[in-house]
Amino acid sequence: MFQKTRNIETAFQHIRLFSIILVVSCLVTTTVICIQSLRSADRAHQTVYILSAGKALEAFASERKENIPVEAKDHIRTFHQLFFTLAPDEKVINGNISRALYLADASAKKLYDNLKENGYYAGIISGNISQSIVVDSVALDMGSYPFHFRCWATQQIVRPTTVTARTLITEGWLRNSTRSENDPHGFLIERWSTVENKDLKVENR
Repeated sequence: MFQKTRNIETAFQHIRLFSIILVVSCLVTTTVICIQSLRSADRAHQTVYILSAGKALEAFASERKENIPVEAKDHIRTFHQLFFTLAPDEKVINGNISRALYLADASAKKLYDNLKENGYYAGIISGNISQSIVVDSVALDMGSYPFHFRCWATQQIVRPTTVTARTLITEGWLRNSTRSENDPHGFLIERWSTVENKDLKVENR
């Protein structure tokens, strides 16, 4: 009889041990599945699709801090391209300047007002002059805030009789702003000024 009792106790211990192992295994499996599901959902949220020319292109979202230098330099390039790309068309000039002024503070508006007052834009239109710019490089100091920058670019001014290449160097500071349709990078250029703007060469057409 005692032998049977010991067998029952042993069997009960085995069943209890098996039950504990089973419960722990289920908990571990459930935890692993939940973690993997959350990771998959997070990866899915970071994936976006961009429709370009009728094709869906996959893109991945990332933290803004990873892209600050890239976005900041593109903001500076975009501003300069808009501000200095001019055509003998008042609508083109007004459109580009209006978009550029959303990206900078009153220092850019002051330069625009001075150029306008001095008849620069009227001369572009009356003289059938086209002006374009190529930004060669942008140096950005991320060590302090606001971020100081210096931009090197080359202007091309096409007149009916000549083509002029000019060097352009500007500098200013960049601070964070709110992203919007008019300012997609979320930066604002401050205390912007021209360091150098002189002729490189003039060619007859």
